[in-house]
Amino acid sequence: FQTPEKKQSETPRGRKRKPELQSESSQGDCLNVKLVPFLLILAFNLQNIKFILFLLQGNQFSPPTSLSFGDHLTQPKQLAVKFVQVRRDCDHSGLQQLFCSRSFFFFSLLGSFLINFFCCIPLQTDLTVLKLAALESTKNLDLEKKEGRIDDLLRANCDLRRQIDEQQKLLEKYKERLNKCITMSKKLLIEKSTQEKQACREKSMQDRLRLGHFTTVRHGASFTEQWTDGYAFQNLVKQQECTNQQREEIERQRKLLAKRKPPSSTNAQAPTTNSEPKQRKTKAVNGAETVSKSPFLISLLERLTLAEYHEQEEIFKLRLGHLKKEEAEIQAELERLERVRNLHIRELKRINNEDSSQFKDHPTLNERYLLLHLLGRGGFSEVYKAFDLIEQRYAAVKIHQLNKNWREEKKENYHKHACREYRIHKELDHPRIVKLYDYFSLDTDTFCTVMEYCEGNDLDFYLKQHKLMSEKEARSIVMQIVNALRYLNEIKPPIIHYDLKPGNILLVDGTACGEIKITDFGLSKIMDDDNYGVDGMDLTSQGAGTYWYLPPECFVVGKEPPKISNKVDVWSVGVIFFQCLYGRKPFGHNQSQQDILQENTILKATDVQFPVKPVSSNEAKAFIRRCLAYRKEDRIDVHQMGSDPYLLPHMRRSSSSGNLVLTSNAQNNQM
Repeated sequence: FQTPEKKQSETPRGRKRKPELQSESSQGDCLNVKLVPFLLILAFNLQNIKFILFLLQGNQFSPPTSLSFGDHLTQPKQLAVKFVQVRRDCDHSGLQQLFCSRSFFFFSLLGSFLINFFCCIPLQTDLTVLKLAALESTKNLDLEKKEGRIDDLLRANCDLRRQIDEQQKLLEKYKERLNKCITMSKKLLIEKSTQEKQACREKSMQDRLRLGHFTTVRHGASFTEQWTDGYAFQNLVKQQECTNQQREEIERQRKLLAKRKPPSSTNAQAPTTNSEPKQRKTKAVNGAETVSKSPFLISLLERLTLAEYHEQEEIFKLRLGHLKKEEAEIQAELERLERVRNLHIRELKRINNEDSSQFKDHPTLNERYLLLHLLGRGGFSEVYKAFDLIEQRYAAVKIHQLNKNWREEKKENYHKHACREYRIHKELDHPRIVKLYDYFSLDTDTFCTVMEYCEGNDLDFYLKQHKLMSEKEARSIVMQIVNALRYLNEIKPPIIHYDLKPGNILLVDGTACGEIKITDFGLSKIMDDDNYGVDGMDLTSQGAGTYWYLPPECFVVGKEPPKISNKVDVWSVGVIFFQCLYGRKPFGHNQSQQDILQENTILKATDVQFPVKPVSSNEAKAFIRRCLAYRKEDRIDVHQMGSDPYLLPHMRRSSSSGNLVLTSNAQNNQM
């Protein structure tokens, strides 16, 4: 390159040059001219100078067929387009002078050296001006499409926002409607519950006269409640007394008839000789002669014919049969009234407990559960029938109320025990186990558990009403209990219920021929790996539970706590089955828990004795013996009980048919 000559019009060094005003466009051109060398120095090497001169001088030179850019240029096509814009916007003469200057040559060499030093692999391109223009138009079209797409998305976004606002308004509207429905449901449920409460109290007042009531009796300085029977029982007692009097009269007349029985043919000789000694005997006994002439003795001495005697005897037999039938009817009516009286007494206690409860006015607990009426009351808890306003279903809410006079340590233990029961029960999911829905606290001394609601009563109340049940009904209940126990022993970790009894077995429809559900896992034991070994797990709560339904190993006292397993529940099943069949407990039937503990009743229960009546099958007795084996090593476990032939109908049929085959073969061999 050659340096250009100085222009003649250049100002001398000594003279100051006046500043000239430049237009706004000329200032922009000068700014572009000043920025171009720095861009070119950083972007190109010496091989690109020919192409730059071609861009600046028009068509004087032919464009190179290929261009070599530095490796640092990641987008060579865009830079070429930039040069076209520079050629269009800048002054040609100024750029030519710039490229011919020494400084540009020096910086170009320096830039080329640095670029070739840091770059290893050059990028090649075959772009021409037409291709660059086409590429530019393509990019512009793409840009327009993107801008159109952005506009479409913005419009769609606006539409979606409008739809969200509409849905939000609709949601608020539906929420308002739902709140109105819930409010109306609460109102209707409260009205229905109030009417039911009033009807129950009216019925109880009517039954007080018919069935009886409690009266307060003073004994010294204390007052006790005493039961007084109603007129229904009094009428039955009068009927029984009348029947007994009629029976006594008939028996007296039968004795008189026996004395007037006609003699047989062998004793028909000389009837007068036999009458005189009797007269003398009566005189000697009574000491008066007028007595022998009384109508009684005269009628006694009058003998009846054989036909008359048999006629009177038949009448007396018919009257006695009729009285016997009346006595049976009176006894059946008395038993029925006793069952009704038990319901009446239970309802009276429930009403009394409900009237004294602080939750009697239909409160809504946890903003969800509307309490309707009291179901029962225990030592430290009340169970209410409630309605779940969110799930729209009935539920049983158990309210645990701690004694405010308890120490904090005792309250914490009780709360810990209830939380443990909740954690165990919450994870259980089986059709024969009552579901636990929720758990929440009301205050520091009150917390609640929400469970599945069942309409019927428990098995204990059923047995008190009906005494016993048929073997088929009892076996059906036992099969369902065993099914639930198998589930408890198949989950991880397994669970021992430990408190199986008729009071913890709910009859869904209140009858013995329906479904059952097991409840109350307050004393249950978790058989995890840390606590359960080969011999079982330690019984840390010895003394708790219902003694009539616990096995002997739970009463063993020693230096170390006794070992228990799922065979505890097997023993309980055997006791429940026995009680359903015979109407009494196999061990300690009429004893209290204190008497059982003091007399070691269960520790002495080495063998079970079956009553003669009612009659049960030998298979049922054998099953009970397997469940009530004294040594736990001889007792079957839950899995063996679940596969017992007595509880499997197909195995019972096959075993009975096998016995029939053996019997027929033996008879054929004897023939």
